[in-house]
Amino acid sequence: MKTQEIGQSGMIASRVALGVMRMDALDAADAARTVAVAHDSGIDYFDTADIYGFHDHAAHASSKRFGQAWKDAGLDRSTIFIQTKFGIDYSFGENDGGANGYDFSAKHLIDALDHELEALQTDYVDAVLLHRIDTLFELNEVAEAFDALESSGKVRHFGVSNMGPWQIELLQSGLRQKLEINQLQFGLMHTQMLDAEIQFNMASDPAADRTGGILPYSRLTHMTIQAWCPFQSGTEYGPFVGNEHFPELNAELTRLAGKYGSTPNGIAVAWILRHPAGIQPLLGSMTPERIRQMAAGADIELERRDWWSLYQAAGNLLV
Repeated sequence: MKTQEIGQSGMIASRVALGVMRMDALDAADAARTVAVAHDSGIDYFDTADIYGFHDHAAHASSKRFGQAWKDAGLDRSTIFIQTKFGIDYSFGENDGGANGYDFSAKHLIDALDHELEALQTDYVDAVLLHRIDTLFELNEVAEAFDALESSGKVRHFGVSNMGPWQIELLQSGLRQKLEINQLQFGLMHTQMLDAEIQFNMASDPAADRTGGILPYSRLTHMTIQAWCPFQSGTEYGPFVGNEHFPELNAELTRLAGKYGSTPNGIAVAWILRHPAGIQPLLGSMTPERIRQMAAGADIELERRDWWSLYQAAGNLLV
């Protein structure tokens, strides 16, 4: 699989990563098999978060399952990148389950990271991301946490998720560490970042920029965008590949799969990777065959016209 540098961190990782949010739904054997298949497919970057445990109804559950899985799969820790996220105050109680808010206090961040390290069975993570924004955050608290985590060797690189340029700039102003990563939802049916550019100065609804210009900002600052849930349709119908509710898009995915000797899953990944921003898709599937198909998309470079035909087939309009 082709590789890329993540931000300007010096981490040279697979262009496609695996998100393990749903891994707590697997038993130990299936989890190990999933990780092994991903690694055999060229994936060496894995993403989790302290709140992932929605199947087991427990914090750190997916990280714990992954922590055992990478060992059971026989992977060498020094050859893989493990990333987690923290900052959401989340409860799994029967009566109060869900997010209670956000907490970027130094104590919360440091404690959350320590619990993640225990679950992941490692003494460091390659990157940690602030999981959305705590509007009550104090810069000195975040800086204290980042400095402590970096100096202790527990975290090597830092980033954010679901943040816009001004939020990132504000955080960066008080940090010694460069923010290298931003996780944003993006894929063939989540194209808001593109729509705002393509429809600029038009009266159409897509021209309304709800992204704050995050795409050009990320390119200017050499910040890697990681695309989460890239296969979700954003509708009640779930993933779009092979879904009868999206016939035009699936027809084009199938046509191009034949042209490039790939699969619709591979073409959907290739579409993301074709953008020069160097976006890294985070696969969410726990199905080994789908992971193989998706990962294979990293070796395809779509022709320009094919990229645009998929954009239009997903329901987007051009001038």
